[in-house]
Amino acid sequence: MFAAGILLSGFIFTSCIKNETVQSISETELFSLPYGNFEEQISVSDLNNVGDVRYGIAMQDGFFYIVNGESKKILELNSYGDLLTLFYNEDSEIARILENSKRPEKSIHHEISYPFDYPGMVAVDSNKNVYTVCSIPWNRQERSEDGNTLYSHTVLRFARNGSSVDYIGQQGPGGTPFPFIKNLYTTSKDELVVVAASSDGMIVYWFASDGFLKYKIPVTTYDAPSAIQKEDLTDRLLTIQNVVPDPVSYKLYVQIDYYTTYVDEDSKVQSGINYLQTLLYPLNIETGAYEEPVSVPPYEESVVSDYSRLTYRIPYDFLGVTKSGWKFFIVKTDGGFNIEMIQNESQRILRRHFKVSHANIVYDTMCLSQDGILTALYLEKEKARVVWYRTDNLIDAILKN
Repeated sequence: MFAAGILLSGFIFTSCIKNETVQSISETELFSLPYGNFEEQISVSDLNNVGDVRYGIAMQDGFFYIVNGESKKILELNSYGDLLTLFYNEDSEIARILENSKRPEKSIHHEISYPFDYPGMVAVDSNKNVYTVCSIPWNRQERSEDGNTLYSHTVLRFARNGSSVDYIGQQGPGGTPFPFIKNLYTTSKDELVVVAASSDGMIVYWFASDGFLKYKIPVTTYDAPSAIQKEDLTDRLLTIQNVVPDPVSYKLYVQIDYYTTYVDEDSKVQSGINYLQTLLYPLNIETGAYEEPVSVPPYEESVVSDYSRLTYRIPYDFLGVTKSGWKFFIVKTDGGFNIEMIQNESQRILRRHFKVSHANIVYDTMCLSQDGILTALYLEKEKARVVWYRTDNLIDAILKN
């Protein structure tokens, strides 16, 4: 069903989209968390060695969910940083600490018996059901028949009050493990969407609100739209950079980056690739058809050297989609982050800059709410900070006008 992709020959829909001057949006710091092994702290082993960092954040209705893979726990906090709920593995350090302490508010502590590790991805639905990606033990992992794919991840699901805990696999509750999971999302219908990696692209698993599989959608480079005529494909390359579900409709947004091979003029030998463009394709999962794409302008930065100016074009990373249809893209710069927000229905692009001192941040991760609020978890040398950027207010002002 997904073998047919549409071909475009040069006209890009967003060529007439209006550009906006880049302005700054200030961050609002909500709260900070100290480092340590206790329940209201973030556990880290060595911030100078961040090769295996396992942290993630999600925000739903003003509540914040932080997964701390280092200590096998997930914290639910309010906007003041007060701990509301704590989920933790029964074999974790925090389980041993709580076992030896006397605390009156035991109802906020929920022990999880599944012996999983947390890579650092978390999502929450409107009923406050929490979903997090887990790496399963080696003796339960499986390989595909050709040996190219390792099925090593599952999704742990639990209710906010700890009344139910189970795990979701490819078919639903108790199913077989997933390939490596890149991200997971929840929709406005409280449906779970899992985006996993495959050898030739990605595989998307779309689950109903009861947790059982509704759609399994392969998104491969073989079926991806080429954006040019077949006879011109000799020196063109494409990569499926990201796939994000629409929070309202049964649609996926597929980010494809296009490159061309670079040939050295002197030796006539291919010596690299050049970035061409990024297109965002809507994919209707009920029909299997790609729709007309949106062109995503790259981030451009000029460098002056030896009396000459070089301009670098860098593709944005696709961050997410809001319920009102705004697509968010992000790129890290020397002075912080640049955000590009595209609304193809209104033919508009908004560009904003978030000023951040990267010298103070060891690790960062962000999430986008369905209402358009950007929330960031910054791990600094002395503490962890949770901040947000109210881009939703900017979008509301645009919609009112």
